[in-house]
Amino acid sequence: MEYSFSKSVEALSSSAVREILKLTQGNQVLSLAGGLPAEDSFPIAEMREAFNRAFDQGAKALQYGLTDGYVPLREWIASRMKQKHMNVGVDNMIITTGSQQAVDLLCRVYLDEGDVVLVENPTYLAAVQLFQFRGIKAIHVDGDADGMDLDDLAKKIAQYRPKMVYVIPTFANPTGKVWSLERRLGLLRQCKAQNILILEDDPYGEIQFDGEAPYRSVFSLDEHPTDSCVVYTSTFSKIVAPGLRTGWAIGDTRVIQMMVKAKQAVDLQSSTIDQYALYELLSRFDLERHIEKIRESYKARMEWMHELLVAQNWEGVQWEKPRGGMFLWVNLPEHVDAEKLLARSVKEGVAFVPGKPFYAAEPQVNTMRLNYTLLNREDTELAISRLGKAFHAYSESLVTNV
Repeated sequence: MEYSFSKSVEALSSSAVREILKLTQGNQVLSLAGGLPAEDSFPIAEMREAFNRAFDQGAKALQYGLTDGYVPLREWIASRMKQKHMNVGVDNMIITTGSQQAVDLLCRVYLDEGDVVLVENPTYLAAVQLFQFRGIKAIHVDGDADGMDLDDLAKKIAQYRPKMVYVIPTFANPTGKVWSLERRLGLLRQCKAQNILILEDDPYGEIQFDGEAPYRSVFSLDEHPTDSCVVYTSTFSKIVAPGLRTGWAIGDTRVIQMMVKAKQAVDLQSSTIDQYALYELLSRFDLERHIEKIRESYKARMEWMHELLVAQNWEGVQWEKPRGGMFLWVNLPEHVDAEKLLARSVKEGVAFVPGKPFYAAEPQVNTMRLNYTLLNREDTELAISRLGKAFHAYSESLVTNV
């Protein structure tokens, strides 16, 4: 059989993270690669009870449901969003199979092949993959630790006339950066003036380490949330468990209903039983305290990795200490190719993600992303030790080959 795939698959590539994770299965390779939550953070006993209560509701918990999502769950999310200055109702919301699906659905209904979306550089690699797969032109906007450079944003808007801007303004993947309020407001102001949609991806916003008030979402800063230029998406993957594959998107009803129509064509609906069980959990569970425990645990793990990296004292290696999220972004010396360093690291028994796949353009190959949330204290120490051995062996090989 000679298979004739569509032209779109020419732009389809495997996820660098998923391919690296394969290397860690069934062997002694410690992974600093994936964005995996700590498994000891999962509320297993409470989730078991929640599923039992869902089954107590009978066959309807296993029946087809609304494409938009289980109404009580949407009502619960809407109530919690109001606490975060996002005043929306169930009609402004769709439940998705993870927040990744929300990004995909919005691209399906809002962007055509050849359309331009502005992005940070680097940015979430799965979003970059999606844009490439759909023939969407991702153009990067210059930025710094405070977010997109507003002058360069204005320049790129005038030059490329984008239909959308994709951002992760709070504890970004992969860099961990947090946008300043000025940059958030500036993005909102420019996009509203130019009729450009903003897709605000916020999977990590709850995982905040400092004592400041929670960072305001761009969506919450819009004075007209029911006629907003922002679509906001988040997920329960980082604050409950990723295996539930439950996320949501909120925005103007016209946009959300278009996403609902697209979802009907994609998978009809997200899992009924998972939505029932999640609602049963949330209606009885102290989620705020649970999130606080996650923050405390992840902050301790981040501090430990930071301390271990400082002790390694690698020449020419730099990073910013994260204020939240799940990742530590490392800038290596200019002569280091992180993909080649990865090959050496896997031999030593540790994996990470090279920075190259996160760039929409002009990739910096001397960068890498480290996840500090998955491994325990002992394994993190061993992983950084192995990474240190790989770094020194790689550096010595460069000197030898000169």
